[in-house]
Amino acid sequence: MTSLTLSFNEVKFNPVQHEQQIWLTASELAKALGYAKSDAVAQIYERNKDEFNDSMTTTLKLSVVRKTGSVEMDNRIFSLRGCHLVTFFARTKVAKQFRKWVLDILDKEVGNPITKTQKEEREPLTNAVNLLVAKTKHLNYSDAYKLVHQRFNVKHIDEIPYDTIPVAVEYVHHLIALYSQANKHKDTEPHIQAVLQDQNVQFLMWYVPILAKFIKNEVYPALNAIQSNYAGRLSGLTSEAVCHANILNRKAIGYGLTLNHVGDRQPHSIEWYLA
Repeated sequence: MTSLTLSFNEVKFNPVQHEQQIWLTASELAKALGYAKSDAVAQIYERNKDEFNDSMTTTLKLSVVRKTGSVEMDNRIFSLRGCHLVTFFARTKVAKQFRKWVLDILDKEVGNPITKTQKEEREPLTNAVNLLVAKTKHLNYSDAYKLVHQRFNVKHIDEIPYDTIPVAVEYVHHLIALYSQANKHKDTEPHIQAVLQDQNVQFLMWYVPILAKFIKNEVYPALNAIQSNYAGRLSGLTSEAVCHANILNRKAIGYGLTLNHVGDRQPHSIEWYLA
C-alpha cells in the first residue's frame, strides 16, 4: 500500500501500488462517485469490459477486515486511466467533477499525467467526424465536434484520452446512423410524410424531448442525490421514449418539414437535446 493520502467526495482512498502505478479499488470508486451500491463500478466494468485493457484494470487479492479477522479477497482495481474511463460511463452528478479530480489533483500527486493525444492518435476519430459531416446535411465541422465535446465533457478533442478514442469513434458512428436514417428510408417509407404531419405524432415529437430533457437535467440528478431506487428506472424509460421521438424528429428534419400543429416550429435536433 502507498502512503499517499487521497480523498474525494468525503471518501478517503487507500491507493494500491501495483506495477509502479497507483490503482484505486472499485468499491471506493463507487462510493466516491456517489453510488449507493459498492459494486456499482464493478457492474459498469462488466457492461463495458471491451473498452478496458489490462493497463487500466485488473484484480488483486487484498486484505479485507471482517469481524472474524482479515481475509484475502479478489478486488477489482483501476489505474488512473481506468478511473478516468470509468467516469465516462458513470451517470452520477459528481462524475464530471471526479474526472477533473483525476486529471488535476491525482496526476499531480502521483506524477503520472494523462497526456493529451497527438494528431495521428486521433486519426480514427477525425475520419469518423469527417464521415459524419459528409453524410449529414445539417451539421458542419464545428457542430459535429461540439457533439463529441458534450458527450465526453471536454473542451477540446485532444483532451479525450487515447484509450477512450475507440469509444468516441463508436459514438460518432452511432450519430451517423441516426442522422442518415431519414435519407435511407425515403424510398422504403412512402407514407412517412403523412405520418409526420399527423397532429398527435407532432405533439409527441415536440413535447417528449422537452419532458425527457427536463428529467435528464433536473429530475434524475435530484433522485440520484437522494439515492432513490427510481433514478435508474426513470432514466432508462426516459432514454427509450426520447430515442423514438428523436428518430421521428430527425426524419422530419431530413424531409425539411416543420411541426405545423405546434406553431410551425422546427423539429428538435439532437444538438438541442444534448445541450
